[in-house]
Amino acid sequence: MASITTFLCIALVSFTVVQVAVSSDPDILTDYVLPPNTTVDANYFTYTGVRSIVNSTYPTNFTVVKASLKEFPGLLGQSVSYAILEFPVGSLNPLHIHPRATELLFVIAGSLQVGFVDTTNTLFSQKLETGDMFVFPKGLVHFQYNSNATEPALAVSAFGSASAGTQSIANSVFNSTIYEGILAESFKTSADVVEKIESGLKS
Repeated sequence: MASITTFLCIALVSFTVVQVAVSSDPDILTDYVLPPNTTVDANYFTYTGVRSIVNSTYPTNFTVVKASLKEFPGLLGQSVSYAILEFPVGSLNPLHIHPRATELLFVIAGSLQVGFVDTTNTLFSQKLETGDMFVFPKGLVHFQYNSNATEPALAVSAFGSASAGTQSIANSVFNSTIYEGILAESFKTSADVVEKIESGLKS
């Protein structure tokens, strides 16, 4: 009896792990999902928040214009979202992860140096030109950098979730309330160095 119970427990846990591993946004059983007290017409499925970048000049700093669930409620249940990435000369989208989605990046103008690090600490880096695409697997640390000294760059990223989430590595580590001694020991450095990094991120 014990062995059958153990087997069933293992099977249940295995099934749960597999479900979590393959899941992103949950599948819906209707054509679309409406928040409570929402009137549906074509406006619900329309997002105009990206108009601001059409025929505009590049910003002075790296800028993201998002079309995710937070900005566009019509994405609820649709398992997709976008981000428009504007890279002035020499700008960087710093190290970050998307915990809930894979990212597929398409370079519309200019060029980008991009890369991600997998769980074996292997760096996969590539120089992308206009028209190129690159995939960043879900949950892995990655970056995009416009190393061109004269030309800005523009890219569009598609995500396999209406709410991919973005977690900055630097801010999560150094702008949190993690004890400085733990950070110093983790990075094999001194508390003074940790304080300088924290100060730089806050300025």
